[in-house]
Amino acid sequence: MKLDRSLSCDTSTRSRRTVANGMYAVAEYASQPLGLLLTAPYLLRHMGAVQFGVWVLASSVVSGGNALSTGFGDAAIKYVAMYRGQGDSSGVARIVRGMISINLALSAVIASVLWGVAPFAATHIAHIDATMRHACQQSFRIGSLLLVVRSIESVFVSALRAFEQYGPSVRISICSRVASLAGAVLLVARGRGVVEIILATLCISALATAAQGWVVRSATGKVTLLPSLHLETLRMIAGFGCFSWLQALSAVIFGQADRLVIGVLLGAPAVAVYALCDQAAQSIHGTVAAAFHVLFPHLSARFENESSAEVRHTLWTAFKSNAALAMLLGVPVIVFSRPILELWMGREFAQQAWPMLCILGVSSTLLALNVTAYYGLLAAGRIRLVMSVNLAAGAVMLLLMILLTPHFGTMGTACGWLIPGPVTCFLYLPIYRMFRNKCVACAEPSITALLENNG
Repeated sequence: MKLDRSLSCDTSTRSRRTVANGMYAVAEYASQPLGLLLTAPYLLRHMGAVQFGVWVLASSVVSGGNALSTGFGDAAIKYVAMYRGQGDSSGVARIVRGMISINLALSAVIASVLWGVAPFAATHIAHIDATMRHACQQSFRIGSLLLVVRSIESVFVSALRAFEQYGPSVRISICSRVASLAGAVLLVARGRGVVEIILATLCISALATAAQGWVVRSATGKVTLLPSLHLETLRMIAGFGCFSWLQALSAVIFGQADRLVIGVLLGAPAVAVYALCDQAAQSIHGTVAAAFHVLFPHLSARFENESSAEVRHTLWTAFKSNAALAMLLGVPVIVFSRPILELWMGREFAQQAWPMLCILGVSSTLLALNVTAYYGLLAAGRIRLVMSVNLAAGAVMLLLMILLTPHFGTMGTACGWLIPGPVTCFLYLPIYRMFRNKCVACAEPSITALLENNG
């Protein structure tokens, strides 16, 4: 079985492929907020704030559970990219099959917990009547099945990204998301509710997962997509992946805890208002992170084959582009938060929510400035450092949200988001230490040597 290593192409071809992959990643990320931008006014008006809020909560719970069940995904990208760089097809197959086993086990445990606690969770959401509690419970339980399906899909997506083949995976993902949102609109138009929407999403995701698996077999040489318990492979994945999983835990704190705090303390209608502003603001960081995700597999495959001077140049170019894109996306949201909401959701909604969007826009822009350091350190194997910094930022953020939300409502929750950006700026310090010696370009040591010298 011969792998397409794609490492021998010239610099211009490599750069074009990297830019194309970045554009595909941005398109994949943008499909979700753009779809919500188009459908949210209709869904909110016809579902009502309470039912729309339940849908947002159920989606948040599924996303959080999925993040934990797929927390070893960075390990899949790193090691599949490494074996691809070595031209080792059997190594790629072992990693993919080992990841299927790990994700299945994790998602099964998390789905079982979610299924069991669904009745308790539904009764502890504020300002929701008894009939909606039953719908909420059913949505959570269908969502538990959905996160198992998505955990398998994530293995296939990670494998394709490790091969720097973003195009096929992104096209499938976009079609799946568009179909899910279109299905939601059609179901609401026919008088259906949140339970039917989650069920339709489950069916569409299952089809998307099958399509992603077919593409993986084509790209990796027809790997058998069944679980495998190869102990040495599982130990290697766990060595990096356990910290990657803790990093995923911090991502859950970052991405989902705010909505859960609001749901418990303020109720589903408040979640609906907050989620729309949060979706608009988080698109700043999300777009930048998607655009520069290609740095992770790109550098993981080449750290052993290129000099530190070349890697330093790549990181410096990426940082300048990262900062420019973050400001380009962030400043308009911060400055024009009120007109944006008036155009999108109407004058009454904008008058209530524009300060919250402004605060969330500032926080998302600050967080977006640190994307280059994040992916650079992951590719260099500094997952413990990345995980520690993000967990610290997430813990402080969550504490502030819990303290501020009862007194200041959703504005207090939004202010908690101002913490992660400044804290994660410290990720640039080890990058600086790795390349601070100006003679690096002359000696051209490997990145491995630099890491050993800098701990």
